Order: sequence, then C-alpha cells, then structure tokens
Amino acid sequence: MNGVMVLSSLSDQIEKYLNKLLGKDEGQVEIKRNQLANEFDCAPSQINYVLDTRFTSEKGYIVESQRGGGGYIRIIKVAMDSIDENLQQIIANLDQPLSQREAYGIISRLEEHDIITEREKYLLEVALHRQVLGIELPERDYLRSRILQAALEVILKLEGED
Repeated sequence: MNGVMVLSSLSDQIEKYLNKLLGKDEGQVEIKRNQLANEFDCAPSQINYVLDTRFTSEKGYIVESQRGGGGYIRIIKVAMDSIDENLQQIIANLDQPLSQREAYGIISRLEEHDIITEREKYLLEVALHRQVLGIELPERDYLRSRILQAALEVILKLEGED
C-alpha cells in the first residue's frame, strides 16, 4: 500500500513540475526523458506513465517524442480559443468507444476552461461512471461516448444561445 502512495506522489510531483515548465514556456516544453528520470530518481517508464495518463489529448495536450541518444519529449498545451469549435471537434470525435479515463479527461478540460461548472463536471462524471452504466464492455464504452456526445451537444446549443 505504501508503494502505491509513493508512486502516486511521484507521479503528482512529475506532473506539477511539467505543468510549471509549461507555464513558463508559453504552453510548450521540450525535455529529455532520461534527464527527467534522473532528476526524479525514477525509471524512464515512470515518466512514460505520467505522460500517458496526465498529458493526454483529452486533457488538451499533444505529446511528441523521439527516441534514441538525442531523443526528446515535447509537450504542447493546446489552447481552447473557440468554445464552439472545440466542442464541435470533441463531439465529432465521440463516434467511437470512450473509456472512463478518457471521458473524465474531456470533462476536466471543459471545467478547467469554464465551459462547464464544477457541479456539471461531477454530474457528468457520475453519469458516465462504469458502475452507473452497469453494462459490460465494449457496449459500456459506446454508451458512455453517446451520453457524453448528447450532453456536449446540449452545452453547444446553450452556448450558441448566449
């Protein structure tokens, strides 16, 4: 149990560090995976884990990497310039199965950019939780995608009325 706490804490520290760099460098940072792993005294796979779970496209990031001796990782925070365009793009991409983690990433990003309220965020998260949906995969991920798509279409319609 303690090992999980340490890993979670380490992941949190790495995420905070990278977000701090992103804040300084206008939403884009380039780092060396091995240097970052050395700085945090962890395996490069831990860096990969943080990138794969905390810096996803659903959360508004693009992660590019090049392996090898001169390899790097570039993280780009994608700005949400037009709410309507971004919602339309998210809706268009919801024609495929959507995991709970992916859905929560989209929802968090919408709340971070004040497109939905904290209350709406929690309501959507509860509605899309695997236990609430109560059906087996892969149908559950398709249903989650359709529910989120319908909710975002309502938000987009209401946004257009303002």
